[in-house]
Amino acid sequence: MINHRLDNGLRVVAEGMPGFRSVSFGIWVRTGSRNERPSENGISHFIEHMLFKGTPRHSAREIADIFDGIGGNVNAFTTKEYTCYYAKVLDDHLPVAVDVLSDMFFNPKLDPDDMEKEKKVILEEIAMYEDTPDDLVHDLASRAAYGEHPLAWSILGLKDRLLAFSPGDLRDYMRRRYRPDNTVIALAGRVPPNVLDMIRERFSAFPPAGSEEAAEAPDFAGGLVFHEKKTEQNHLCLSLPGYPYDHPNLYGMILLNNLIGGGMSSRLFQEIREKRGLAYSVYSYHSAHTDCGLFTIYAGTAPEQTREVLDITLETLADVRDHGITDAELARGKEQLKGNLILSLESTGSRMNRIGKNELLLGRHHSIDELIDRIDRVSHDDIRRCLDHLFSRPLAVAMVGVSDAPITALRRDSLVL
Repeated sequence: MINHRLDNGLRVVAEGMPGFRSVSFGIWVRTGSRNERPSENGISHFIEHMLFKGTPRHSAREIADIFDGIGGNVNAFTTKEYTCYYAKVLDDHLPVAVDVLSDMFFNPKLDPDDMEKEKKVILEEIAMYEDTPDDLVHDLASRAAYGEHPLAWSILGLKDRLLAFSPGDLRDYMRRRYRPDNTVIALAGRVPPNVLDMIRERFSAFPPAGSEEAAEAPDFAGGLVFHEKKTEQNHLCLSLPGYPYDHPNLYGMILLNNLIGGGMSSRLFQEIREKRGLAYSVYSYHSAHTDCGLFTIYAGTAPEQTREVLDITLETLADVRDHGITDAELARGKEQLKGNLILSLESTGSRMNRIGKNELLLGRHHSIDELIDRIDRVSHDDIRRCLDHLFSRPLAVAMVGVSDAPITALRRDSLVL
């Protein structure tokens, strides 16, 4: 594995995968919606869109034609804490991908007319999101958990702020956040021997600018958020405190998540869907950030069944809290985690994502064998520590539906140890 820092502070990580003929290349920037100021909410995502609208060298159509012409894929995504621009191509075409993506990254036109058209596109994206209650409720869950902290803000932003953005706003934000010390280049697959020369040629002139702004860790608010909407189902999220990316007991929390609601054999899926038929979709997930985490349970159910679904969920959580998990569940959970980990790394894209994200957020890497060893070492004591952390605060509750009666009647502190 290559792990190198250019003179300007830009980090380059690359992992060769013998036997592959493709290579995935990504530009990772440590900036997302939590790094925005109140007047900027949505700007990280808007910049991601605008980098595909052309440069002085290539129009937006030409960028699409170039990647289609070499049989490659190019895309990007924005999260609460980072933005990634990436391409997957045959190894022979990596120089093309590096050339075009670096041109987009350094020289976006940010044409005012293009910006106005793209604002309409994102307004449609926001409208689509708001019309999808089983997506919207997860944003509301963040607000219930984190209150007014930037981690609770929408990645897409707000309509009025989006419409106000100017080219100067985008350039100011990029000068502040798009810096070499805040950026990682990641590659995985058939990586050529001259890859560092290729990256130096395009990125060595990346000028250092600005300074890191300290991000304040959020407090877990344990609030309640309701969005009234005429729907056939109530869409519910119950959230509890989780762990950050680098917490030593993170795998204990992930194992616990899989047991509670992370798969078809999980307790919630079996109780709510399989045994009682109260929901089509019910699951849990753990979201890790750099300085905090969130454990969330989602269910979509008919209004008249909502109270029963909530009761079963609370009973299931209380049982795990009071009695922990069995030896068989611990052993099965470990095998499930190890299988998920290994299967998730069987593509150049997933490997590139792993090393890029780890370098950007943690600055270090663990081998697969080290990660498997960490999973194998999860003990009942570790699970107990996870449970003590989960149930240290009142529940955060969010719902999209026709009436807030089921959640306002809920005792959010009933599970607190």
